[in-house]
Amino acid sequence: MRIILYTGKGGVGKTSVAAATACLIAKQGKKVLIMSTDQAHSLGDAFGIKLSNIPTKISDNLEAIEVDALIENGAIWGNIKGYLEKLMLSKTKKNIEVEELLVFPGFEDLISLLKIKQISDENNYEVLIVDCAPTGETMSLLKFPELFKWWMEKIFPMKRKVAKIAKPIIEGTIKIPVPDDKTFDEIETLYNKIDELHALMLQKDKVSLRIVTTPEKIVIKEAKRNFSYLHLYDFNVDAIIVNKIISEEGGKGYFEKWMKLQSENLKDISESFSPVPIFKTELMHSEVRNYESLLNMGESIFKEASPEKVLFKDKIFEVEKSSTDESYYLNINMPFVDKSELNLLQKGDEISISIKNEKRNFVLPQKLYSKKIVKASYEDGKLKIQML
Repeated sequence: MRIILYTGKGGVGKTSVAAATACLIAKQGKKVLIMSTDQAHSLGDAFGIKLSNIPTKISDNLEAIEVDALIENGAIWGNIKGYLEKLMLSKTKKNIEVEELLVFPGFEDLISLLKIKQISDENNYEVLIVDCAPTGETMSLLKFPELFKWWMEKIFPMKRKVAKIAKPIIEGTIKIPVPDDKTFDEIETLYNKIDELHALMLQKDKVSLRIVTTPEKIVIKEAKRNFSYLHLYDFNVDAIIVNKIISEEGGKGYFEKWMKLQSENLKDISESFSPVPIFKTELMHSEVRNYESLLNMGESIFKEASPEKVLFKDKIFEVEKSSTDESYYLNINMPFVDKSELNLLQKGDEISISIKNEKRNFVLPQKLYSKKIVKASYEDGKLKIQML
């Protein structure tokens, strides 16, 4: 099953572009599901239909779903939530505050993301289109599986062992409940699901992300940052969609100055994101709020291109042997990065790369395990790390 995720700054028309893509692919004969992971759902509004947690038929070959995190919650969170509730109630009484504390920030979004893996496993569709939350939330969501995996591999085995030994002592003396095997099993099941999801998201022949932007300077800057962060986490961006372009006809008179700025910004997009394919669509004459108008939008975006295909596949990093000595170079594609915001740290077989407020622990390729960082440089959108 082909999986395409749409992301972008709030207000760029991401939901409309995702829905337009789904309509076009379905019209071409493929069985499509479009899903919204944004908790402020607007996918139903785009189609003018009330959607739920169960797929709703939009047209032949096209169904839509708005994931209800509360419904999905219990299936994978029951015992863990029960344990945390016991832990909180061990020193207090049950009240509304305890219930609120058990709803962790970002966990509802994670459950929505896990739904992608479930739909992939069920394999009832040929194409899954995902309308993601705005950029910041999507990045937090996409990097969570790797962070959770690291935590589980480094800390979880030790915690489980300690809990088994210490359970009678802790519960007998300080009256705090210790997780039982059932709770630990559920944590492990959740970990396995997240690990499988992470592996799925990195399958570049199957999964790709598309960034939606508008021809405005501040939005383009956000798109560039998004592009850099997605590269940092090794996700494949196979297209940029430029939405809400003012037509030449509409740009006369009052909008003439806007047209000049737009022309400069479109040139910036073309120069910056090349060789990633760039698709453009003009600002529609009316609101895009039903199947027919969405289909028209999809046709105006992709024209002769096949939107269900992987439109571009980038090599995020490569290892290169030095021609002069025994050192190696780890070259990582990271466009649009301000060198002053880039930090690098090595710890064993991992290097930590951070750009401003985004950080990734990058596991080194096997041939570099015993090597140490000698120096690093950032030029032409590439971080070049020399290791010896």
